[in-house]
Amino acid sequence: MHPSIEVRVVLMLDAHAVVLSPIEALFLNLSLLCIVAWPMWIAGKSLRPGNDLAMLALLALFATSGRILLDPLPNIQPVTVVVLLVGAHYGASRSVAFASVVAISSNLVLGHGIWTLYQALAWSLVGITGSSLSRIFRNGNAISIRRVGAVAFVAGFAFDWVVSISALHSIPLESFPVYLMVGLPFDLVHATGNLVFAAWLSGPLSEIMTRQSPQSKAVVEPVKNAS
Repeated sequence: MHPSIEVRVVLMLDAHAVVLSPIEALFLNLSLLCIVAWPMWIAGKSLRPGNDLAMLALLALFATSGRILLDPLPNIQPVTVVVLLVGAHYGASRSVAFASVVAISSNLVLGHGIWTLYQALAWSLVGITGSSLSRIFRNGNAISIRRVGAVAFVAGFAFDWVVSISALHSIPLESFPVYLMVGLPFDLVHATGNLVFAAWLSGPLSEIMTRQSPQSKAVVEPVKNAS
């Protein structure tokens, strides 16, 4: 290789070898998540009514990206709330498929193993819960963010406990209660994060899903933020 080409290659490699601190990496990931969310929001609003599969694909992309990009934050991700809302708007069967796709696709990046099965199962149960409580989430012609937030908070604990069952493949049953107790702080972080995502996402996502699926049982147009 010509010396000038070698120097150019080294300089290019050095230019991209930037080491970020954990805080800088977090801000970078949050910025990327916003970059992903904004065009998806525009695309979702421009979809024709009844295009449910395209809407679900956009939501899956957002949920997967959010989980991957927020991985530096322990147990904080938007998937649980999104799955809950998908269940409320599109029903149990679609929410189960949605939850499974998000669990598998995000774990292809974060790490795949026996826990993926339990994560898919746990998020599927969240989606089924959302479908079962779709009428309760209604507050007149609006979605009740408080009710969604309350269910999402409980779902944070329930999800983690279902996924924790995967630990029984490597620890004895008598150690399982201790394992659950040690994980309680992380469960609380998940539940608290769900409250934030419920407050942020419930109104906008419900509005766009209701527009795409007029037969939605969770809310009826127009959708407004309600307590």
